[in-house]
Amino acid sequence: MAKQNDIGARMDRLPISKWHQSVFWLIGIGILIDGFDNYMGGAILAQLIENGWSNNYLNAAFTSATMAGLFIGSILAGLLGDHKGRKFAYQINLLIFGIASIAAAFATDMVTLIILRGIIGIGLGAELVVGFATFPEFIPSRVRGKWSAKLSLLANFAPPIATLTGLLVMPALGSELGWRAMFMIAGVAALILWVARHGLPESPRWFASRGELDKAEAILSKVEQDIEKETGAKLPPVMEADIVGGQEVKSLPFSSLFKGNLLRRTILGSFVLIGMNTAIYSIMTWIPTLFVQSGITVTKSLLMTTIILFGAPFGVFVATKIIDKFPRKWLAVGLLVTIAILGYIYALQSSEIFIMIIGFILITVLYIYVCLSSAVYIPEIWPTEVRLRGSGFCNAVGRVVTIFTPYGIAWVLTQFGQVAVFVTIGSVLGVVALVVAILGVETRFKSMEEIGREAFGED
Repeated sequence: MAKQNDIGARMDRLPISKWHQSVFWLIGIGILIDGFDNYMGGAILAQLIENGWSNNYLNAAFTSATMAGLFIGSILAGLLGDHKGRKFAYQINLLIFGIASIAAAFATDMVTLIILRGIIGIGLGAELVVGFATFPEFIPSRVRGKWSAKLSLLANFAPPIATLTGLLVMPALGSELGWRAMFMIAGVAALILWVARHGLPESPRWFASRGELDKAEAILSKVEQDIEKETGAKLPPVMEADIVGGQEVKSLPFSSLFKGNLLRRTILGSFVLIGMNTAIYSIMTWIPTLFVQSGITVTKSLLMTTIILFGAPFGVFVATKIIDKFPRKWLAVGLLVTIAILGYIYALQSSEIFIMIIGFILITVLYIYVCLSSAVYIPEIWPTEVRLRGSGFCNAVGRVVTIFTPYGIAWVLTQFGQVAVFVTIGSVLGVVALVVAILGVETRFKSMEEIGREAFGED
């Protein structure tokens, strides 16, 4: 039976090069376009209300179609990426949301637009899973966390870019053409990147995991030659101790995620992303409402919210600096507990200055966790054979939570007030922290192959 050879060890010894940077930008820009397409939805819906195309109920259907598409895309991305290859998966999802976005620009009625938005959502959900889960396979283990965090930082430029583009384009073109132009911009950008990504290779680790060592060797040998030309120096030899040998090539069904050691990772990953989505969609979405219900005017609440939300990009930036300095498992536990405590303290504040200061710190810590969970930890905990299916399933479970969270928060807020909201959120995060402490696995600085052996219980 075929064995994996030294592909992983050879990739881990490479210095960061132009090739790695090319992979970073081609994958990162895809995730950025994905975020742009996703975040532009709010501005588009506002304009569709303005021009009489839509109403609150149709807007809700548009949003639900997006969420359903994201859920389906997360699952499909895993199935396609593990069976057909990373390159196939990240190219097909660009085609899906690129073509569907352009078609949406020519929609003749709201029902058609809602259907197309659901199709767009499938591509958007797939892009996030494939992008974040594939990227670590190209990056040396010693700097994998730092570069995955940088990918998350790039992705988090999507909301301000989408907002700024909408601000410039939509009023200029008017309510009949503005929203169409936004869909067209997203679709054309996706197709341009689709062409550019043809030069992005398949993951050598994916080929090796399937026993297709000749294909992995062909890609990696060229990369090694290009890096030696770039640096003007020979690459260091691969140390025997760094080679994780003896791992049999495995063909695993989707059901393997729910058995043995992989079940542990499925539960772990699902809880990690449940915590992330609960915090994001509870805290981020409800901050303006909580301000208004506290007697702050709508205008002032939006200004305060804007100041607080600058903590999001700052938090991801901080993550790029600290992500590899702490064990992944205990960093996640510490961040979850800190978010829970800060949320409670935040809810007790009455001074607008302290609301903004503590709110900014809260969002900063929250987005360090967002970066750690979605871009670094979840992609790392899986063996290469099931990485995309595992990541996709956990992302899908996390998204299901977003369907129910708003109703639960609304009920708690109405019945018990805003302090109870943050106590509830903190309780959920406390449970997630406990699960991570018990089931969490450590991945920092470990090769993908070593993580795979541990996942299959081969130590």
